[in-house]
Amino acid sequence: MKHLYTLLFSILLLGCASHQQQSEKIELSFLDEFVIPIGEEYEETLIGGISGIDYVNGFYYLIVDDSKNPRFYKAEITLQNKEISDLKIIDVVSFKDHPFYKENALDLESIIVDISSGNIVLTSEGKIKDEKNPLLFVSNSKGKFIKNIPLPERFSAISEAQPIHNKTLEGLSRSFDDKGYWTAMELPLKIDGEEPKYLEANSPIRITYFDKEKEKATKEFVYQLSPITKPFIGDFNLNGVTDILEFKPNHFFMIERIYQSGYGAYGNIVRVYHAYADENATNSLAINSLKEINYIPLKKELILDFDSFKDNLTENIVDNIEGITFGPILPNGNKTLLFVSDDNFQVYGKQLNQFLLFEIK
Repeated sequence: MKHLYTLLFSILLLGCASHQQQSEKIELSFLDEFVIPIGEEYEETLIGGISGIDYVNGFYYLIVDDSKNPRFYKAEITLQNKEISDLKIIDVVSFKDHPFYKENALDLESIIVDISSGNIVLTSEGKIKDEKNPLLFVSNSKGKFIKNIPLPERFSAISEAQPIHNKTLEGLSRSFDDKGYWTAMELPLKIDGEEPKYLEANSPIRITYFDKEKEKATKEFVYQLSPITKPFIGDFNLNGVTDILEFKPNHFFMIERIYQSGYGAYGNIVRVYHAYADENATNSLAINSLKEINYIPLKKELILDFDSFKDNLTENIVDNIEGITFGPILPNGNKTLLFVSDDNFQVYGKQLNQFLLFEIK
């Protein structure tokens, strides 16, 4: 019998009519963990490296961070008594048609399905050190490349803003009204700020909105990363955003993932924040450098720390959580949230293909 762990948290919501902040209590219940065994394959591809997830019309879309064979899996996840009873991969689609494929420069991080067209929308972090740009692009459901959506010039690999290699377009969400997409950078541009340090951070990242009809960025917010909270004992210490999910206009779930190499399989600290724009939030789209101007970032508050329920997880491991999506509606009418981890194909040691299910009450 699996444990049921209930987390209570409060979210400040903007009043629709008065625009005044009102408090609404939301309850998240941790329901279940499902782990795909290491080494499992589907159609001669190794299942792993899952860095993003989306749920549409009863199917899950899992993007794989593998530049040698960039692909997504289509899957069915069966819930029974609020537990994940089965996860079945039913299709795999490669993106070998994209112009960057032959240059080994597709570093896929997030995936969503455009509900109106059925096309697939993805982010790639590019290959900054080889001057290959990050991408927001569209393919059809069979992986045939359709178009790149133009990014702000500052995201370019050769721009003076200096995006950090392998730390660019990490998060992606449909807008609440399905009229556009939100992207989230993992770390600040060098022209904007610094990487988070131990107990210290001046680390603004850009949350950018792309209008589908106009096919360009039309607004942008600033989100401040939190400091790293455990002492450095290894050579690699990082905190950045790994995914974003808009749940009402200008209100987001933001995943921040700390990884510290000195702690081995227990080196991840994962927290979910509620970030939202009030009427004073700065639109940073036209701002060249955040170091050179005063701005008002998104407000944020901690709503979930994965350490609070790690005793219910496999070997108490909170793994490399990189994706979030709304899941199916439960028989009681409540929504679900599903998180997924990227096991990096075990390159950095033991990791898990971990799926974590929550009920929203």
